[in-house]
Amino acid sequence: MPKKGAASNLLFQGSDWNFETLSRAYDAIETVALEDLGLDVYPNQLEIISSEQMLDAYSSVGMPLMYQHWSFGKRFVFEDNLYRRGRRGLAYELVINSNPCITYLMEENTMAMQALVTAHAAFGHNHFFKNNYLFRQWTDASAILSYMEFAKKYIIKCEERYGTTAVEAILDSAHALMDQGVFRYRRPPRLSSEKERERMRERLEYEEQTFSDLWRTLPTTSESSDPDAVERDVMERKKALNLPDENLLYFLEKTSLILEPWQREILRIVRVIAQYFYPQRQTKVMNEGCATFVHYTIMNTLFDQGRVTEGAMLEILQSHTNVVFQPSFDDPRFPGINPYALGFAMMQDIERICVDPTSEDRDWFPEIAGSGNWRETLLDAWANHRDESFILQYLSPSLIRKFRLFLLSDEADEKYCEVASIHNERGYEAIRAALARSYDIGANQPDIQVMDVDLLGDRHLRLQHNIKNGVLLEETSRDATLRHVRHLWGYEVSLAGVEAETGETLYECSTADIEE
Repeated sequence: MPKKGAASNLLFQGSDWNFETLSRAYDAIETVALEDLGLDVYPNQLEIISSEQMLDAYSSVGMPLMYQHWSFGKRFVFEDNLYRRGRRGLAYELVINSNPCITYLMEENTMAMQALVTAHAAFGHNHFFKNNYLFRQWTDASAILSYMEFAKKYIIKCEERYGTTAVEAILDSAHALMDQGVFRYRRPPRLSSEKERERMRERLEYEEQTFSDLWRTLPTTSESSDPDAVERDVMERKKALNLPDENLLYFLEKTSLILEPWQREILRIVRVIAQYFYPQRQTKVMNEGCATFVHYTIMNTLFDQGRVTEGAMLEILQSHTNVVFQPSFDDPRFPGINPYALGFAMMQDIERICVDPTSEDRDWFPEIAGSGNWRETLLDAWANHRDESFILQYLSPSLIRKFRLFLLSDEADEKYCEVASIHNERGYEAIRAALARSYDIGANQPDIQVMDVDLLGDRHLRLQHNIKNGVLLEETSRDATLRHVRHLWGYEVSLAGVEAETGETLYECSTADIEE
């Protein structure tokens, strides 16, 4: 509780704010974030925007510098109608993974909320963006703003030169393939021209050594009857094209024979944006949990120092409670597991295990239980995990009981669901493993790869869907997406569904068979 007579120590009083108050609060928050929590952040840039600007940012996938597309306008109208009718609120802030890190604050916020979201976004999200290995590996925070500015201007120029309809057609097809436009793993480096020539020389030498002039005396056939030769040709073709390829947009951008240079550049723009957002899709629980834990810790520290009033703290705690609220499974409001709630609870639990562990905690987490180094443990977790591995490593039996988690087995050929795991020694491990798998994007999104194409032949593009757990693609959206692939490829495209475990082909479809 703030000390009496300490009004001069307060960062702000009342709900009104100005830029001087924002600056004073920012300095106090920064001190706690850097000196107490040990955060490492990009330089911050705070900008104030209106509710309409926030809605506009919503509609353009959270990027105010995004290029224009009809789908963004459609989403803006949808979000605006819900907001005006009071059926949906707006986020208090928006943060961009860039260097400097840009945080947009809504001008309608009270000063207490401005302080809260500054701690949440400008330091919580900022630290996570800068230090997590996925963002360090896949994104360039120093280049994204200039690239988005280039992309916006480039697409405007294309619309002026080639027409809005032509540009929208390319964007529509590229957007339909965004989920299949990311690299999930690092690609092997390309061979240098010298190494490429060396490989060609070795191949020629091998062919000369194994060549026999007697083969010319054999009768020729119209087609090669040597299956080994055909197989070698296929393997060489795939090797030259670096197949199979998991990134469909990249393959089309580099290999399609019908695309103009400006169309390839648009595919590249969409692909770069998809890759930029890919780490965020893998770290929703950790990213939001980190930011929520940081704002909660910082604001409570400032309150303990007597720099925030009780009234402001009540407002902050009310907003915080709304953010981490987790409805029960039988609640009509239940949307699934709230990433804010799970992430924040796990990070608080790590702090508890490090400071005040139980005997159960010591059995499950011997390396950190009772160490007292909760700051170092959290900093290490934020830097080196994604949602799947974080849950698999740190979800405790205590938290499983708190969230009342259990595992259901739902077999398609059974009439009833089976409660497969509950709160016991074996159940904890099964529940934790199952929950971790549910956050594995690689396991939950369709795995579609480019398998083969003969550029010197019929140019038939062959895709393969590696089916996991018997989950097939919905036919209507599958066929519509194949049309988009054909639009960018220009020739026939086929898709084969192959069972990942057995290799059995479950279905095949082709654009030649799909009615336009």
